[in-house]
Amino acid sequence: MENNVKKIHSFGQSIWLDFIDREIMASGKLKSLIDVDGVRGVTSNPAIFEKAITSSSDYDADIKALAGSAKTTEELFFKLAIKDIQKATDMFKGVYEESKGVDGYVSLEVSPFLALDTEGTAAQAEQLWKEVDRKNVMIKIPGTQPGLAAIRQSIAKGININVTLLFGLPRYEEVTEAYISGLEDHLAAGHKIGHISSVASFFLSRIDVLVDPMLDEKGLGDLKGEVAIASAKKAYEIYKKVFSGPRWEKLAAQGAQPQRLLWASTSSKNPAFKDTKYVEALIGADTVDTVPLETIEAFRDHGIAANVLEDGLDKATETLDRLKKAGIDIDKITQQLEDEGIDKFNKPFEKLLKSIDDQKAKV
Repeated sequence: MENNVKKIHSFGQSIWLDFIDREIMASGKLKSLIDVDGVRGVTSNPAIFEKAITSSSDYDADIKALAGSAKTTEELFFKLAIKDIQKATDMFKGVYEESKGVDGYVSLEVSPFLALDTEGTAAQAEQLWKEVDRKNVMIKIPGTQPGLAAIRQSIAKGININVTLLFGLPRYEEVTEAYISGLEDHLAAGHKIGHISSVASFFLSRIDVLVDPMLDEKGLGDLKGEVAIASAKKAYEIYKKVFSGPRWEKLAAQGAQPQRLLWASTSSKNPAFKDTKYVEALIGADTVDTVPLETIEAFRDHGIAANVLEDGLDKATETLDRLKKAGIDIDKITQQLEDEGIDKFNKPFEKLLKSIDDQKAKV
């Protein structure tokens, strides 16, 4: 029987795992996900590392070894993380080579404390890129307003970037502009651009978590669980428009890769929804879906793989129109989600740094 997760790949979508820790690499589980399920990359974030480091003793020896030399706790954290990221990138090297640099990426995020600091973000992105020193690493930069210039600067230096924390369509369009401008800058400086890879990570289920309670009040109960999917379909429409036409063709002729859309936050937060709902709804060509382990396992068991991303585009447009008519301001909601998203990564990062401090004190 064909593997359900692997089947997704036949429709041109890459599944990346939204998780990393030392145990999954050491136990052979990650290798099995690559070989058996066709998983083609890994994403990490501050919350994932917080869980990895605080819930196991796998990092104790390294914390002890690094406690003396690292100037700050944050520096110590990044040393631990870089070791994991390097190991994972090495495990995905085969995928990277076989896909000619389209897949096989492992993402490491800049400090969430820098989410609103253009210069700090750009400097740290470059530093992490150099320290990991792997062609198949992506540095994650949040798609905040200050993040846009940092994204462009990083692409202009030839760094692979995973733009994270995207919720709204206007911001997504600005992100594609930052990417394309960055490629043009790199090319104008006399460099090749074919090796640069980037994804734009669109967060899904959190949109519905915020919007769904408002729908009943407005008599739009039938749209529950549909707004995020509608937004994603509209984002794909923007993607197809932006990565075509004369300006893009000029870069494509130099080997430029389009910045693929990546669906993130794809586990169903509402128990009333099918646990594979968001994965099933958005399978389509030239996209990535980053999925937590339990959702991959659920999909392997009972997920339905079909090429549906461009189905019902008119319905998606209508869904967003109905919201607007009902006085629900989606742009305001997506801005709120971005602000909360920064906070959602700051808190675990603070907790993580504190737990490393505690570990240091112990050793």
